[in-house]
Amino acid sequence: MKNNEQKTEILIVGGSLGGVAAALAAARLGKQVILTEEFDWIGGQLTSQSVPPDEHAWIEETGCTASYRKLRNNIRKYYYDAYPLTPEARSNPLLNPGQGSVSKLCHEPRVSLAVMEQMLAPYRSAGQIQVFTGFRPVSAETNHDRVRAVTLENINTGDKLTVSAAYVLDATELGDLLPIVNAEHVLGAESQDQTGELHAHADEPDPLEQQPFSWCFAMDYFEDEDFTIERPVEYDFWRNYQADFWPDKLLSWTYSEPEDLSTVTRPIFAGPRESSQSIDLWHFRRILWTGHYQPRTFPSDIVVVNWPQIDYWLSPLAGVSPEEAACNLARSKQLSLSMFYWMQTEAPRLDGGYGYRGLRLRGDVTGTLDGLAMAPYIRESRRIQAEFTVLEQHVGVEARDGVIGAEQFFDSVGVGSYRIDLHPTYRRNYIDVSNWPFQIPLGALLPVRLENLLPACKNLGVTHITNGCYRLHPVEWNIGETAGALAAYCLEKDVVPRQVRQSSAHLADFQRLLTDALGFQLEWSEDIRATPRVKLNPLGI
Repeated sequence: MKNNEQKTEILIVGGSLGGVAAALAAARLGKQVILTEEFDWIGGQLTSQSVPPDEHAWIEETGCTASYRKLRNNIRKYYYDAYPLTPEARSNPLLNPGQGSVSKLCHEPRVSLAVMEQMLAPYRSAGQIQVFTGFRPVSAETNHDRVRAVTLENINTGDKLTVSAAYVLDATELGDLLPIVNAEHVLGAESQDQTGELHAHADEPDPLEQQPFSWCFAMDYFEDEDFTIERPVEYDFWRNYQADFWPDKLLSWTYSEPEDLSTVTRPIFAGPRESSQSIDLWHFRRILWTGHYQPRTFPSDIVVVNWPQIDYWLSPLAGVSPEEAACNLARSKQLSLSMFYWMQTEAPRLDGGYGYRGLRLRGDVTGTLDGLAMAPYIRESRRIQAEFTVLEQHVGVEARDGVIGAEQFFDSVGVGSYRIDLHPTYRRNYIDVSNWPFQIPLGALLPVRLENLLPACKNLGVTHITNGCYRLHPVEWNIGETAGALAAYCLEKDVVPRQVRQSSAHLADFQRLLTDALGFQLEWSEDIRATPRVKLNPLGI
């Protein structure tokens, strides 16, 4: 086992969407960066977790940073350049590769990976960004209110890598670095006494009440074939499992509406054919649609399964022992495989039969041998105790009691729009709350004590409730990009992050850097600001 040491200006632990954005921002501003990631693929939600982007209604025109727009544009360009599109598809400037209904840009995870690698490439060649995959943080050296170095372990070899840096960014999916560096942080659900939020618990806080995680997978379908997998070990358990708050067995075409637990909706599974239904599981997260491509190029559509039936809510990944977390990961895989096996063998068909044996797992699409995604999809992280915490009262329609628009933050570093969407936990069903298009306040990125640690993923100063709207792709990218730019700015100006917020001159200077040099949007237009996010389809992610 080797012990290697490195030194850099900015260490980014976690190659999530936020981590990639942070690395790009810091490098563009001339700083040296080391980016580490546990899994083989950088890109988090879009790649190793195989989750197509979920974005707001205005994403094609406004409401994201310039680099996120470049990411989206280059994903489309990849299809224009590399795929045998039909003339109609090639002439469509807003091509949706999968024609999935959850997003205007449903696409394959390998394409996201290729585009992000392309965006990083010149900085890697110049030696500004070094990327180490297969590494996770295990310990850290701190000195009073600063993190001096982080030690990471190679998950395959056990080799250690110790990186010292002026600034350390936590861009892990679960906020893994926060307990390692003893950062003050919050986990799970707060109480109403703590936050005053309308939808927080009326009783005690519950650190173990965290949004469920899901092990997604990709599949295609051949009507006359049989790709039935081996019966999963836990199939009998999941086949018979029904939560107290759920209207049917989990392995079914049934799910519960968020606002009315007595309402049962039965989405159809249409298979690879067009459907007039507004909710159709086959088309919801389809990432490749054969109709866009030259005849006989692709024998089947490709669909990502990230449906309510694979949400694992029995126990979380953070705040439990490593042994329990490993058990939960294994059981989540069993749930996903059981859902797939149920669809192959027992699921009611539209034609009156049972089972779609022609369904095939596409591990080649997700980069794995077992057919599932490389990593679980994480909805909720540990969160820093921040100088400022975003509450439901700042963004929620009902919680703002007739006030039009979300709170306007003087220290805005970006914008976002996603409904407050919390999936079921072990103790309660969906929380689905209307909210206004919002801003990202700089204060939510500043830890209460540590001077050189910054959050760069879903671990900023939000609550269990507001995490529900600050956790999706374009917002996470914006958070990470801000953190990378802030670390670079502080190195350049010889200040610490909290001084940037406390000084009106520094804050104005930093916000100009974001808008003029990096193409950030810090506020919504008045018409969009006054348009609340409409009710989520209950199949939302």
